[in-house]
Amino acid sequence: MTRLHHIRMELARDADAPDGDPDVGYDLVLPLDDNRRLAGAEAFANQPQAGRVRRFRDGETEAIGQLKHGPGGVWRLEFEGEPRPEVAFRLGEEQFQPGEYVAIREADGDYHPYRIVSTRELD
Repeated sequence: MTRLHHIRMELARDADAPDGDPDVGYDLVLPLDDNRRLAGAEAFANQPQAGRVRRFRDGETEAIGQLKHGPGGVWRLEFEGEPRPEVAFRLGEEQFQPGEYVAIREADGDYHPYRIVSTRELD
C-alpha cells in the first residue's frame, strides 16, 4: 500500500562540511510503499501533494519545487526559476529510513551526500 511521507534530509559529512550541516537540506513529500521505497509514477499522478520538495539553507526555505521522473529512470528536483534541475542519484532504489544516504547533483555540478534524518507518515 502506498502512503505519503514527509522525509527530511540534511547535508552529511563532505569536503565542505566535515561534520555535516543540519541547516542545509531538503524536505520531501513522497509516496512510499510498505518497504519505504519510492512508489511508481502512478502514485504521483494520484496524489497532488506527492513530489513536493523544499530546499533549505541556513535553516530558511531557499526554493520550492517538484520531484519529477525523467528519461532513463532519473529522478529530478525541479525548482521554479532555475534552468537546470538537480538530480537524485538512484533515488528509485533507496529505502527511506533514518540513517540512509541520498546523493544529489546540485547546481554546482557536484554530488553532495544527504542523510535521511526523519520520515513521518502523513495523514
